[in-house]
Amino acid sequence: MCGRTSCHLAVEVLTRACAYRDRRGQQRLPEWRHPEKYCPSYNKSPQSSSPVLLSRLHFEKDADSSERIIAPMRWGLIPFWFKESDPSKLQFNTTNCRSDTIMEKRSFKVPLGKGRRCVVLADGFYEWQRCQVTSQRQPYFIYFPQIKTEKSGSVGVADSPENWEKVWDNWRLLTMAGIFDCWEPPEGGDVLYSYTIITVDSCKGLSDIHPRMPAILDGEEAVSKWLDFGEVSTREALKLIHPTENITFHPVSSVVNNSRNNSPECLAPVNLVVKKELKASGSSQRMLQWLATKSPKKEDSKTPKKEESDVPQWSSQFLQKSSLPTKRGTAGLLEQWLKREKEEEPVAKRPYSQ
Repeated sequence: MCGRTSCHLAVEVLTRACAYRDRRGQQRLPEWRHPEKYCPSYNKSPQSSSPVLLSRLHFEKDADSSERIIAPMRWGLIPFWFKESDPSKLQFNTTNCRSDTIMEKRSFKVPLGKGRRCVVLADGFYEWQRCQVTSQRQPYFIYFPQIKTEKSGSVGVADSPENWEKVWDNWRLLTMAGIFDCWEPPEGGDVLYSYTIITVDSCKGLSDIHPRMPAILDGEEAVSKWLDFGEVSTREALKLIHPTENITFHPVSSVVNNSRNNSPECLAPVNLVVKKELKASGSSQRMLQWLATKSPKKEDSKTPKKEESDVPQWSSQFLQKSSLPTKRGTAGLLEQWLKREKEEEPVAKRPYSQ
């Protein structure tokens, strides 16, 4: 399942991170609806408001269905047929929607049939691995592998309007497939938009942490097809719903266990204490060697040499059964990104309390 995410970017920066090309091939930025309802946070839980992408055609009758809107929505789908005046009184959990039963449950089948498909945006999501011996749970932060290039710079460059046409080259947001619905209070009032995240069986790399994972849309083509309900049928769109191995993760502090905690510490890598020596696989050994020596291809002569104590030690070697190593350099990029944000982030970018 997916029950906790991080999405902390400010409105302007999140907009830049979601730049796309429309049906005519023109690069565009999605427009916001009710941006004041979006509260950036490193620790989002169900019933909070999170940003989702959806087709403009949902709001404008004659719009191009390839054009996109970003809208904050309530996490936890409230079906259109719900009759109570308080949405929190819904008796069943709609935080997630299983892909194998999506066409069996009215709450999900009806909005899906109406084309109400959305993409849930996040830095990444959290999952907890239960230790069979102690029954304690270790949280992990799970996200797309990040690749640093020569263009990478301060996230703040996104705040400059003249630069929005340039390729987004900072943190790659996780794009998860979702379904949304519109609920009107029986006694009248504003329409409530809410969503659920579709889940699938975990990929091999995550199966030791949890048996389920979000249905991740990996790449612009997958995102476009999922959103464009005007051109892509439900049957075709559902072919995009499957596990992906293009994912990486690292252990994080138990501070994330409390949803009230909202700081960069929630997703920062931590070292795990290994009580017994684990036999590393060949790929794990190669990765650890790379972390210790740095890749010659990525070595920058201007960059001072790292001390041995600075080498990140959070790879998936700490999972007792996992055979998949985390991607190269990702922890270092995350730490640099968090450090830069802490030192340079503008007031508007600081997380709000939920």
